[in-house]
Amino acid sequence: LRAEANASMASLVHPLKLDTAAFPLLEWSWKLPRVLRNADLRTRQGDDFPARVYVLFDYDIRKLPLATRTRIRLARALYGADIPLAALCYVWDGKAPKGTSAWSAYTDRVRVIVAESGSANLDRWVTVRRNVREDFRAAFGEDPPPVSGVVIATDTDNTGESAGAFYGDIRFAQ
Repeated sequence: LRAEANASMASLVHPLKLDTAAFPLLEWSWKLPRVLRNADLRTRQGDDFPARVYVLFDYDIRKLPLATRTRIRLARALYGADIPLAALCYVWDGKAPKGTSAWSAYTDRVRVIVAESGSANLDRWVTVRRNVREDFRAAFGEDPPPVSGVVIATDTDNTGESAGAFYGDIRFAQ
């Protein structure tokens, strides 16, 4: 699958129900022609990546503090009921070292994890394998609820740059 973005975002959502106790490993491949110059995962202005793989979780809203529930309900009223309550976002970043993990510049309900970094592997298929169950525990401090979907995205709406990415098969395994 090829995705391109020019000061925009190209994404594809695949809903699914999956228990990470049975299938904790996520594996995918991706390929980029270039990284973004102005991306910076620490800021909203730089919150763009040429390649992202999100894992969405069916998190129980009742477990969140009242203020967080209120903000999420407002966001869902404005943007739709599909806003996830917990997500891991694996990215290919141009600067941050592989393994860097930080909260999204927009919310503490999305953990951004740099799965590939820099330009050394540009124009090559890179296979990534992550233990989603362990990554969720490290990010949120608890066992993950069921997976509710996977999203791929090529994102340049904040930096105004152009990017393209290729995505290979994405699969969960034991």
